[in-house]
Amino acid sequence: MGRTFGCVRLVWNKTLAERHRAYHAHGRKTSCREADAALTAWKKTDEPAFLSEVSSVPLQQTLRHQHTAYANFFAGRARYPRFKPRNGRQSAHYTRSAFRLRGGKLTLAKHTAPLEFVWSWDDETLATLNPTMVIVSREPDGRWYVTLAVDTDDPEPQPETGSAVGVDLGVKDFAVLSTGEKIANPKHLDRKARNLARYQRQMARKQKGSNNRRKAKTKVARAHREIRCARTDFLHRTTTNLVREHDAIAIEDLNIAGMARSAKGTVAKPGRNVRAKSGLNRAVMDAALGEFRRQLEYKTTRAGKTLVVIDRWYPSSKTCSACGHLLEKLSLSTRAWTCPGCRTRHDRDINAAKNILAAGRAVAGKTPGDACGADVSPQGSSLRQSAVKQEPSGASPMAIPAL
Repeated sequence: MGRTFGCVRLVWNKTLAERHRAYHAHGRKTSCREADAALTAWKKTDEPAFLSEVSSVPLQQTLRHQHTAYANFFAGRARYPRFKPRNGRQSAHYTRSAFRLRGGKLTLAKHTAPLEFVWSWDDETLATLNPTMVIVSREPDGRWYVTLAVDTDDPEPQPETGSAVGVDLGVKDFAVLSTGEKIANPKHLDRKARNLARYQRQMARKQKGSNNRRKAKTKVARAHREIRCARTDFLHRTTTNLVREHDAIAIEDLNIAGMARSAKGTVAKPGRNVRAKSGLNRAVMDAALGEFRRQLEYKTTRAGKTLVVIDRWYPSSKTCSACGHLLEKLSLSTRAWTCPGCRTRHDRDINAAKNILAAGRAVAGKTPGDACGADVSPQGSSLRQSAVKQEPSGASPMAIPAL
């Protein structure tokens, strides 16, 4: 498997370099057929002839993945493909023609013996599986994983609960619901920052290329894995509970990249502001708000629920959820305020969550008016984005219950 990972990495990096050179030198894009022909030619030469020692399927899949990566880049969905490092996550994809799963034993192409692995579910499930693809991966901390991709039927829609909720995301509190519930930010990176910094200092003192440095690097990778797994577990639990308890969920279209850039900015004086800005940037990235939205999108679609995304320019915090009065200015440090019109005392985040829910109803067409913020003038250089309602394709619009 180590040799297979090395060949996959070589094919990716060599093909990426050739694509980059062809585009910048001649302005020509490389097709999949040309990449396949180049791979066949490499196997016939003396230098990378060892590519024939491993299965050709993972190498072909690498070319397909790179072609998809370029398509996503030119479509604006992803950044430019990067070279694969030796110390990063390694993986190899095997399609049906390159593996055999019989009697609970997995045999890969050009492997003399079955690959031993521990099954995480019931034994009966493994015997009845008919996977379409097998992915073998190795994490930087040394852990190995086997992933089986199978074709399944669409899940049954979850029963309706008759409830709708607005969600206001942030850093101090991860999420504040229109029901008044506040979900605390677990701050996974802050809890592990001390040990992580200690492991990184230990690695920096080791000689490059030595076994001690390799062991120290494994400790750093393990610390990162603990943080990543804790963050992923928290996001999955939070999004799953929201989808189970509510038929419709309304959130804001946050500019995560802009929030991180603005938080990363530094100020010359005083020095405390520099550290505060850097800490805010780390908190924004640690919260993983973009991953939270991604999970909500596919989970609501799978469960037959509705997700409404509100325009980012909608003044949810400055609008009174009781009478609709709009404040001219509201500083970020103000966590509670009293409405001048109806004298209602508002918690800033709970009020914003209620307004997000009301705007979600307007997007769904349940209430008149333009509460979604489509006519709100944008402030700054970012482009205005209209509100979007996301729901399962082919499904009829779901009614969002009233408060």
